Amino acid sequence: TALPERRRPGGGRPRYEVVRELGAEEVRWFYREDRKTWKPFIGYDSLRIELAFRALGSGGGGAGEPAAVEPVCVRSGLYEVDVASAESYPVYWNQTEKIPVMRGQWFIDGTWQPLEEEESNLIEQEHLNRFKGQQLQESFDMEISKPVDGKEAIHSLKLSRNHVDWHSVDEVYLYSDATTSKIARTVTQKLGFSKASSSGTRLHRGYVEEATLEDKPPQTSHIVFVVHGIGQKMDQGRIIKNTAMMRDTARKVEEKYFSNLATHVEFLPVEWRSKLTLDGDTVDSITPDKVRGLRDMLNSSAMDIMYYTSPLYRDELVKGLQQELNRLYSLFCSRNPEFEEKGGKVSIVSHSLGCVITYDIMTGWNPVRLYEQLLQKEEEEELEERWMSYEEQRLLEELYITKQRLREIEERLHELKASTISKPPVLKFKVENFFCMGSPLAVFLALRGIRPGTSGSQDHILPRTICNRLLNIFHPTDPVAYRLEPLILKHYSNISPVQIHWYNTANPLPYEHMKPNFLNPTKEATSAPDTESTSAVPSPTTSPVMVRRHYGESITNIGKASILGAASIGKGLGGMLFSRFGRSSATPQTMETGKDGPEGDEKKATTVGTPPLPHSSSGFLEPTVELEHRIDFELREGLVESRYWSAVTSHTAYWSSLDIALFLLTFMYKQEQEETDKSNLDTL
Repeated sequence: TALPERRRPGGGRPRYEVVRELGAEEVRWFYREDRKTWKPFIGYDSLRIELAFRALGSGGGGAGEPAAVEPVCVRSGLYEVDVASAESYPVYWNQTEKIPVMRGQWFIDGTWQPLEEEESNLIEQEHLNRFKGQQLQESFDMEISKPVDGKEAIHSLKLSRNHVDWHSVDEVYLYSDATTSKIARTVTQKLGFSKASSSGTRLHRGYVEEATLEDKPPQTSHIVFVVHGIGQKMDQGRIIKNTAMMRDTARKVEEKYFSNLATHVEFLPVEWRSKLTLDGDTVDSITPDKVRGLRDMLNSSAMDIMYYTSPLYRDELVKGLQQELNRLYSLFCSRNPEFEEKGGKVSIVSHSLGCVITYDIMTGWNPVRLYEQLLQKEEEEELEERWMSYEEQRLLEELYITKQRLREIEERLHELKASTISKPPVLKFKVENFFCMGSPLAVFLALRGIRPGTSGSQDHILPRTICNRLLNIFHPTDPVAYRLEPLILKHYSNISPVQIHWYNTANPLPYEHMKPNFLNPTKEATSAPDTESTSAVPSPTTSPVMVRRHYGESITNIGKASILGAASIGKGLGGMLFSRFGRSSATPQTMETGKDGPEGDEKKATTVGTPPLPHSSSGFLEPTVELEHRIDFELREGLVESRYWSAVTSHTAYWSSLDIALFLLTFMYKQEQEETDKSNLDTL
């Protein structure tokens, strides 16, 4: 028969009137990472671990052997718990340190931290031996910690360093038996304080919240592969820690801004470097011993760029990342079969060199093919330009025709093979969004010969058939990051990147509604040196970056920069202020309006009457094409950060940024948010 249950005054979990063994829902399992405090598993996970634990204890293996219990999948499917060894381990990546898990039965009042399992088991056993079947107090007063002055313990249990006193069935206190505690107890008791209230810790049997299967994580509708850049050899677990930071930050943002959606975004680290052998230890063997620490650091980080530019090892790096991406996707789908059925999406967040390798995998770019094209071009030019004898010319023409014929045959053979054997795609999934963070991709593309075109389409550098949306995120002082937009349309070198909203901006303007802000809207003698003003008319495509880089500055920054000695490097405080205010007053149409005081000066990036394109009277050509979608997005500089210091730290500061987490989720939840808003409007 079902036992009568009583709920706590605050609407907590049910409490039974008769002392009995703890139910599976009253026990709570915990895990501990990085030797921090114990964290409780959510109800769904805890209940399933407890049921597996009980199945293990029931001994269904026959002949006295423990039952074989399958690992329990926990924490949104990212980890598994081995109940027999009381350990948890990640599913999608390798981790040397196992995460201990613990079964909580008795808990400390206030914090609800569990007592150590060994002590907890002894107290539980003693409690059942002494009080099983007894009635609990009828009133709810038992839930309130009240002093038990003059009340003698009705039962006591000695532990190794502590002892437990039962003042009643529900009033259980833990006392420390350390010498200092004995002295403290004697003093406080002489002063008239009770034994319990002076040094005892109130204990509770069973967790504050009942575990239910309904308390489960939302379904994953979007997975994000997080790809690292250089330096992973130096610190192999770094990408796992960075992804964990990004995941935790995204969870906070999800709770604040996207709690109305029934799904969530999952972040998985892609560790492609550690499995590669590359040159073995050849580079280490040729490294001199002096300043060895610095040399080893460079070998473990900057060397990856040299490996990637080497035709010998480039393919190994590309295949390493490609195989790891496909392995993770296949593993995720095998564990979440409904993901593909329900149209789950995949995005990639890449950092530093990882952006270049990911791009090359998606597009299939091959330097060998480029080299062959260059050779062919050189041969054609040689035939046209060089003077040669009739016989030599005839033989070269014959060779050229033969090579051309050979290429045609190879192409036909390749087409025939392609028609008979369908080649599997390089990646097993379509990429929805490709986010580049602190990316040197633009430099690599420029050095490969990509030049600005006349179309404002992303297809110029990354076809939409391969990836739906390309977004380039960078910190203004990141020395490794470059802009992509001027590679598509040249005049975008004079249009500032879109400013990423601060996390706590109230009602930010959607990114697609933001108007372009021009860096040099008018020709100013004050904002350029005399030599420049007398030279040819400045154009948005030739203006040097440092001269026109005024966006994102504030008066605080300017003042601070001058204090730090920027006056000796740049134009000096006076010139900068004059330039800043001169430009602002000359072009009121580009001033941004904010509504949250000094912090929100540029939060909204709304423009008052901004012309769609620069005036031709200012010396610029009037371009007629705009980008279909903006690609370059820039983090806002902090009001008090030093640019010189942030140039050192900014390249690795993306992972824990709330601004970036909100930015990523805004684009990944965009379709779902629109669908939810539409259904809400339909309902209204």
